[in-house]
Amino acid sequence: MCGAALYDGALRVRLVTAVPTATGSVDSAELGRVLMHEHVFVLTPDVQQNHDEWREDEQVDNAVVKLTALRAAGIETIVDPTVIGLGRYIPRIVRVAEQVDINIVVATGVYTYDTVPFYFHHRGPALSPDLPDPMVDMFVRDLTKGIPGTNGVRAAFLKCAIDHQGMTQDVERIMRAVAQAHRQTGAPITVHTHAKSRNGLEAHRILAEEGVDPARVVLGHSGDTTDADYLAELADHGYLLGMDRFGVDTIAPFDERVDIVVTMAQRGYADRMVLAHDAACHFDWLDPAFASFLPNWQYLHITNDVLPALLERGVTQEQIDEMLVANPRRYFENVTAY
Repeated sequence: MCGAALYDGALRVRLVTAVPTATGSVDSAELGRVLMHEHVFVLTPDVQQNHDEWREDEQVDNAVVKLTALRAAGIETIVDPTVIGLGRYIPRIVRVAEQVDINIVVATGVYTYDTVPFYFHHRGPALSPDLPDPMVDMFVRDLTKGIPGTNGVRAAFLKCAIDHQGMTQDVERIMRAVAQAHRQTGAPITVHTHAKSRNGLEAHRILAEEGVDPARVVLGHSGDTTDADYLAELADHGYLLGMDRFGVDTIAPFDERVDIVVTMAQRGYADRMVLAHDAACHFDWLDPAFASFLPNWQYLHITNDVLPALLERGVTQEQIDEMLVANPRRYFENVTAY
């Protein structure tokens, strides 16, 4: 499995090629074309459980239709970083995955911009700096034993976030817990960042202090900025840059997103970028009426629009294959646990 090297206190290096998915492990060489940051569902469970909007069967059927179309467009794997704070419920993802011919790779972690969920407010280091963080055990369990409510489905990577609020005390706590779980298991990490605040550099500071290998980390939403020097600094540290919000034109328009990928490819960083939309089949944080302002924020935008534009502007097919195939595969391989 990806990230399952046993922890015995010694440095252990293995090439691990079996990547856990929602329906079983897949050899990393068989991942094919990968979108590295897509959600199936992003939900607010407390609202959905007390509201009449959610229709479980309809939403599952809708997801099957959209993912089937994505597979027909040539994408074989999506990496879904939906964790605590985003409405993660893996049994529902399994139900979808069993009906589609596409790999869905799931995550463990906690997503917040400021404070930890209330569950963690009075546990572990929140009570005393000497106490272990229960988040670490939770993450390691998901990666090595399986996610509760499933028949042994394991997460394949870790997720945390830092946004415009910066490195708050709790954001740092989660990031360090993610790093500790990474060290124990070798599982790679995806970090939601706020590129316009350049806070990928803050994430780097914490991850470096924790001994995380930058080559095993995607700094998500890096494509939200056109600051090529900032992105080059992160790439030179070894990080993968998530050019992963194609279609979110309200943050950065299409031409800017394409141009920064072209610029970085021309500067020699095609081997340091991955692509995605950060889209979902259902995203309840957004009023459906607002969807008309984001017509391109859907799974097929990269295949239909972005790749032709990249090719037209000089990005080679070999570079596109790096971003869609080789870089995602490398992210899940060469697992190191301490």
